[in-house]
Amino acid sequence: MSAHYQAKTALGRWVNEIEETAIAVILGLMTLITFVNVVLRYGFNTGLIWGLESVTFLFAWLVLFGLSYAVKVTAHLGVDALINVFSPTLRRVAGLVAAALCIIYAGLLLKGAWDYWANFANLPQTTGRWFPTGFEEMRRTSYRGWYEVVDIPFPEFLRWIEPIMNEGEHYEKLPRFIPYFILPFGMALLFFRFIQATLRLIAGETTSLIVSHEAEDAVEDVKHMNAGD
Repeated sequence: MSAHYQAKTALGRWVNEIEETAIAVILGLMTLITFVNVVLRYGFNTGLIWGLESVTFLFAWLVLFGLSYAVKVTAHLGVDALINVFSPTLRRVAGLVAAALCIIYAGLLLKGAWDYWANFANLPQTTGRWFPTGFEEMRRTSYRGWYEVVDIPFPEFLRWIEPIMNEGEHYEKLPRFIPYFILPFGMALLFFRFIQATLRLIAGETTSLIVSHEAEDAVEDVKHMNAGD
């Protein structure tokens, strides 16, 4: 992973710790659930019926949450064989153009993610074909908060959301709007991180949105270990 990012404030370090901890927790939960399921299946001829679906959702959270984190720490890989032959000025222009396209793309993803998640969260979708121009009028017949996942049971400590999202009716399985929340959240974070990366480009703090030459960097990091040979 690239080491380009370094938090400059206490708040930045705190947020960075939260993001890294969340990624580690998700990875740990995926590993634990999968391991327990394998032991139960081959050792006791049983298993966690909700295990596969849980790991699938956790993997989705890991990918979508990790997208923005990789933008923040400049860890996305890219091919720079062409831009490396450009002059520094042209390289900067190419970087800014790429950043602008990334912001537009992230904005489109954010609109689509919100509109999809809103179906399950009793919230209005946005109007506008490409860019949001407002919110649609919400009708009670459009509520989809009662949609549940297939296997994951509903946690008892979340019963307080039933009057809000399901008109007081009991959930048997986890409502879909909870695991699907990573869609608008992840895309909003990605949009924000691309704006941050663009500002760093404008300020001259970085020259690209991608990391390259990782192998060369790794060789330099361990070069001193072979200095005495």
